[in-house]
Amino acid sequence: MKYEQSHIGICVSDLERSLIFYRDGLGFQEGPVYEIGYPIAEMSGDVRLISKFLHSGDLRIELLAFASPAPFGKPSASRNQLGLTHLSFSVDDLDAAADRLVRCGGRIIDGTRSTPENAIHIIFLADPDGTRIELMRHAAGVKWPWY
Repeated sequence: MKYEQSHIGICVSDLERSLIFYRDGLGFQEGPVYEIGYPIAEMSGDVRLISKFLHSGDLRIELLAFASPAPFGKPSASRNQLGLTHLSFSVDDLDAAADRLVRCGGRIIDGTRSTPENAIHIIFLADPDGTRIELMRHAAGVKWPWY
């Protein structure tokens, strides 16, 4: 059986604020939007949400903005927390990319900058709701992706 990538869903508390981060900050392009006003998988009762798709290359994300029931919980706060811990993006200029995301509503996570000599440099940020984003700059001569 073959599995083909479809998308990654991210529940957000404020769609416009998240669009600024993912579209304007990370450079995703807008795709279709769906307004849903009926029960969906794992939910019953009064379900109202906007499902907004974005894409960058082959990566597609779905921002899920629930009016009802209200979003709850907190995203992963560590790479050893079970489940999805972060989305990762390769960049040419780590500092410029991080600064842009901060201007678009992100927050640099203290203590996450790694700049070893001749290796991959990384920094973690949080999107407006706390979903972790890793920015990576590869050292000269490092082939990425590795496959």
